[in-house]
Amino acid sequence: MAGTKEAAARIDDKGRVTLPKDMREALGVGAGDTVFFRYDPQNNQLRIAPAKSPFDVLAERAVKEYKGGHIKTIEEYAEGRAARRAKALKDI
Repeated sequence: MAGTKEAAARIDDKGRVTLPKDMREALGVGAGDTVFFRYDPQNNQLRIAPAKSPFDVLAERAVKEYKGGHIKTIEEYAEGRAARRAKALKDI
C-alpha cells in the first residue's frame, strides 16, 4: 500500500505505548488528543485512529448534504413529518 508507514514501540510496565513522532504526525494527533482503538481478533490486528467529536462528524455530513443539494427548508421538513404522522395514524 502506497504511503504505508511501520514502526515498532515497546509497552512499558503500566501498559503504555508511545506513538512514534512520525506516526503522530501522520495521524494528526498530539499531546492531549484522544485516539480510538479497534481490535480485529480475526486478524489479530489493532487499528488506531484519531477520535473525532460527534459534532465534527455531523458537521461534515451536513456540509456534504448541502454541497450535494440534499437539503430541505424547515417547511418541507415539517410537511414531510406531518405526512408521515398522518400515515402512521391511518395504519393504527
